[in-house]
Amino acid sequence: MHAPPVAAQVPPTPAEVAAYRGLHAAAHHGDLAAIARLAGTKAALEARDAHGRTPLHVATFARRRDAVRALLAAGADSAALESGRYDAVTIAAVADDEATLHVLLEHGASAALVTSRYDGTALIAAAHLGHDGVVRRLIAAGAPLDHVNNLHWTALIEAIVLGDGGARHQATVAALLDAGASTRLADRAGRTPLQLARAHGHDAIVRLLLAAGAR
Repeated sequence: MHAPPVAAQVPPTPAEVAAYRGLHAAAHHGDLAAIARLAGTKAALEARDAHGRTPLHVATFARRRDAVRALLAAGADSAALESGRYDAVTIAAVADDEATLHVLLEHGASAALVTSRYDGTALIAAAHLGHDGVVRRLIAAGAPLDHVNNLHWTALIEAIVLGDGGARHQATVAALLDAGASTRLADRAGRTPLQLARAHGHDAIVRLLLAAGAR
């Protein structure tokens, strides 16, 4: 029913990387001197490859944090979406890449954008995957806790329905509950997070929800 964000995202292939020229190549390789030389125009900063990736997307996929920092300082659009409708923040969130996420957020990237074919957010994607550290960073950066995607799921619901109930998903649920995520918002069938956690046999998450007052 729902392909994981990690499958929906398309990082550059080795063949694409080999074909990159200009700022895309500099971004992928973290060549700061070339970035400084080539990033003088908005057109260069926002150039797109065949999958709609800007140099900032490419640098984020490659975890080239200095390149990310340099591109943002030069004026790269942190809200740009590639062809799959992912921004750099969501790319870093799905990759469980807290260090690159920190650079993006520190330089003004938003944690609140609606992204992906599911009209979700970086927080929903990270919660789905149990990336608890990323979830905490996004919450601190003002990510909308109770955004409902087009599957009628919140971050809390995705952490339950698509999670494995293990330690990282438990930590994710705890972070969302501590921040005040709603335990009342239900899925399209009217099932609450508590009902869903019970149905999936996630006993530790059931206990967390009950302690937070869920019904």
